[in-house]
Amino acid sequence: MKNITITESPFGRLDDGTPISLFTLGNSKGMRVSVSNFGGVITNLFCADKNGEFADVVLGFDTLAPYQSQSPYFGALIGRFGNRIAKGILPVQNKKILLDVNDNGNHLHGGLYGFDKVTWRPFIETVDGEPALVLQYLSRDGDQGYPGNLTVEVTYQLTDNNVLYTRYRATTDMATHVNLTQHSYFNLIGSQHSDSNVLNHQLMINANSITPVGAGLIPTGEFADVANTPFDFRSRKAIGKDINANNNQLLLGRGYDHNFVLNKTAAKAFELAARVEEPATGRVLEVKTTEPGLQFYSGNFLDGTLQGKGRVFNHRSGFCLEPQHFPDAPNQPNFPSTLLLPGEEYTSTMSFEFSTL
Repeated sequence: MKNITITESPFGRLDDGTPISLFTLGNSKGMRVSVSNFGGVITNLFCADKNGEFADVVLGFDTLAPYQSQSPYFGALIGRFGNRIAKGILPVQNKKILLDVNDNGNHLHGGLYGFDKVTWRPFIETVDGEPALVLQYLSRDGDQGYPGNLTVEVTYQLTDNNVLYTRYRATTDMATHVNLTQHSYFNLIGSQHSDSNVLNHQLMINANSITPVGAGLIPTGEFADVANTPFDFRSRKAIGKDINANNNQLLLGRGYDHNFVLNKTAAKAFELAARVEEPATGRVLEVKTTEPGLQFYSGNFLDGTLQGKGRVFNHRSGFCLEPQHFPDAPNQPNFPSTLLLPGEEYTSTMSFEFSTL
């Protein structure tokens, strides 16, 4: 008997009439995750607290429409390039290609119509004896300015140990740059507490340095040690402990919105990047990844203008932990390369694991 189930239900239609589905992955422990094939969005994620009570711990909407027009990347797959590329300039071998700019003159999260705004082809396949949701998309040459036809496959798989894996694969027919990630906003207190922020969540990030930013949150190309700064999360501390410190990097980001350079035993090792504990509910989230970096975003731009699931999304009502290559890597020779060539395969694996204290 299989422990994992996947069910499909309607999730509305796009403006052009395209029907969109919601796929709900469930396990024998009661955890369940709903994913839309529009944007690959994780719309709901229910997990238990220390008393066995289940709650939805991701920010999002009840219906499809806001994901098309209002969403600040709630729960979405991000591509072709997660995070920022300065002035939209993409150097590819000996050329400089201009990408669409959608963030104060810079390119953010793949452009105005990135992977969060496309319809993925969904399949249910068996992986290691259990069902998994596989999403496929062909990003054609010139999409948002990127060169090459990029074939992308993302697999969401839930285990009976309350681990949600996200695995990425991509190939191209021309030299291009790829940096895929997942952009869920978490609040481990749960959706039933509509006024809760995340400032008391206890966070550990396995990183000795960050890539500091300048204007427009573009990396300077340097590496900055986190020791004796508000960015030192090597030992667990509250997200809010130092968030209002008089620190230039925090002022630029209006809080945390920075790439942490993960401590790795090997370049593609699948290892712990971050751990979050919520004291009141006892919920714990661990993030593992093969990626070299982790973007920690403390929900600084949520301002109460959006609402969904019966709640208002106020300032810092959710946080993101986005495994990734470094922002603006194509323009930063000191950063790990994001160049993908024909004949190569881009691969990346990340996981969200839920437990209790």
